[in-house]
Amino acid sequence: MSAADTAANRRFLALRGRAAHAPTGPLLALTSINAAGAAAFAFCLTWVLTGRAALPGLVGLGAALAVRATASWAIARLAARHALRVKAGLRREALGAVLGRRRGDGASLGEATATVVDEIDAVDGYFTQFQPAALEARLGPLLIAGAVALASPVSAAILLATLVPFAAIMALAGGAAAAAATRQFEALAQLSGHFVDRVRALPVVLAFQAQGQETARVAQAAEEVSRRTLGVLRIAFISTAGLEFFAALAVALVAVYCGFSLLGLLPFKVPETLDFRHAFFALALAPEFYAPMRRLAGAYHEKQLGEAAAERLRPMLAIPPPPAALALALPADAAPDVRLRNLSLRFGDLVVGPLDATAPAGRVTAIVGPTGSGKSSVLAAILGLTPLETGSVEVGGLRLADTGGFASLSAWAGQAPAFLPGSLIDNLMAAAPGVSPEAALAMADLVGLGPALARREAGADLRLDERGSGLSGGERRRLALARALLKPAPLLLLDEPTADLDPVAEGEIIAIIRQAAHGRTVIVATHSEALAAAADHVVRLP
Repeated sequence: MSAADTAANRRFLALRGRAAHAPTGPLLALTSINAAGAAAFAFCLTWVLTGRAALPGLVGLGAALAVRATASWAIARLAARHALRVKAGLRREALGAVLGRRRGDGASLGEATATVVDEIDAVDGYFTQFQPAALEARLGPLLIAGAVALASPVSAAILLATLVPFAAIMALAGGAAAAAATRQFEALAQLSGHFVDRVRALPVVLAFQAQGQETARVAQAAEEVSRRTLGVLRIAFISTAGLEFFAALAVALVAVYCGFSLLGLLPFKVPETLDFRHAFFALALAPEFYAPMRRLAGAYHEKQLGEAAAERLRPMLAIPPPPAALALALPADAAPDVRLRNLSLRFGDLVVGPLDATAPAGRVTAIVGPTGSGKSSVLAAILGLTPLETGSVEVGGLRLADTGGFASLSAWAGQAPAFLPGSLIDNLMAAAPGVSPEAALAMADLVGLGPALARREAGADLRLDERGSGLSGGERRRLALARALLKPAPLLLLDEPTADLDPVAEGEIIAIIRQAAHGRTVIVATHSEALAAAADHVVRLP
């Protein structure tokens, strides 16, 4: 990770923190209270051990402990609430980015899902542990050094002097830890993505008897995650050892100075005269000087995880979302015409178009072309699911660029229909919640699903998963077509509606599509010459 990337990740996290109303002021106030509690504890302990009235000193010790415990609890609570707000905002944006992914972006669904779940969860420690520790590390040592300086300015100077080499070593370790954490997250995302994608494609893996090969690949990816995790832990242990060394060194130097000063054995003059009370107070507070640094070091791994997560979240959230689809309305019984003007689409090195075409209102238009010519992509462009390289799409005089999409005007049945886990009748009614079950079943019968339902004991209550398991390919397409026809939309987009059908069934579906054109504009992407011949208008792609 370059310095520019690191800075960009920090800005990203800082902006997200501010957007979620970071409680910086309250955290600084609580940090000051915590430091004051430490100073009060050291003062009361000195009071008790120097033979003064024990009871007030013991009461003061208890009060100081209560103040510090309350401040620490309040810091943790504020940080946890802030982290929840940040994660909720990130998850809303990231989930929208995943659900609204454009066709042809080449992203693995498994990796995208891992990004939404794992990377956003990794940000939690950044805001609950690292940020409060970082604020305390900036302010706490200075407050402790100030309190020590009231008793022994030289001891305070010794504590501050040990910060210089400590900061240099921590900066070097931090850079190495950031790179290691980024590599770890990359390996984890690849493992998660590979595993999820292979589970989704498990029938294909089993069909080709590739389970051994895929198991070995998952094991190899898991081994890489383990190796990179060990690298992160190695750097964390080294940085912790450096911190403990300087913390022990600081306390030891203060102890040596105070002891030699009390004994009068210092080989040089100092601008102060210590007595036992002042020396004990300074020595009692010395461990508190590096306590915030210890907490920061303990949370530093969370910082690296958070920045590594930001490295993967930034590209996902940096892509500007498409304009929000407007609630569009056309005159009653008005089927819109669809105009494609100089339309071209890009998928990597493949370019579809430029294409100029018009689908007449209230007619059936067939888009015909060889496999890979872009028929499905043109339908996706009309829906607003694919970014346009050049040109424009107009439906009923409304421009796609101005509306963000025509989902509210369109009914859609794709090549690989997706279903909601639930009953068949629930899936039928999903596109038109106001339709009655009787009307939905009548539409199912119209598209030829009646015999299929009659053969099954569950009938319309047949349980489906998201793939429509339990239905044949042709039955899934008929169900998708029935669902699209039930939606009272003036624009009907169909992708290969007659695939997997025999000639007789194909003729039945063509007749249904012709009937659906009354009051609607129908655009069909198809390889079928029979369907193209039945269309009113044909657009041929090269």
